[in-house]
Amino acid sequence: MLPLFLFVLAVTAVLGLVLVFAWYVGSKARHGGARTLPFESGIVPVGDAEDMRLSIEFYLIAVFFVIFDLETIFVIAWAVAFHDLGWRGYTGASIFIVLLLAALFYEWRTGALDWGLKRRVPGPGRYARTEGESASGYSVETA
Repeated sequence: MLPLFLFVLAVTAVLGLVLVFAWYVGSKARHGGARTLPFESGIVPVGDAEDMRLSIEFYLIAVFFVIFDLETIFVIAWAVAFHDLGWRGYTGASIFIVLLLAALFYEWRTGALDWGLKRRVPGPGRYARTEGESASGYSVETA
């Protein structure tokens, strides 16, 4: 029990030292000027950042990234232990990859990976962009 207590105490002390050091060395924020404006890649910001609502697609892409990133970790772990696992491990990894590909195909078919405004068209899980709309969802002028 004593080693665990000493470990927790040491971790807490190191954490405290790192936080104090970062506060002491870190730059002090200066208010005013361009420091408080959002960075928009050189484009003059439009509106207030507090009023901006993000589309649900941003969150969906983040969730999909986490899911498929974890899949990569599992496949790498399987590749490291490939010789020890044999055919049983190969079969399990193949089923895992097929299930993930099926999930990706389902997301693609339902339009979860399509960005922009969508309108429903006949057929299961099919969406179409409105006329004059680009893939990013912004209006474009048509000639």
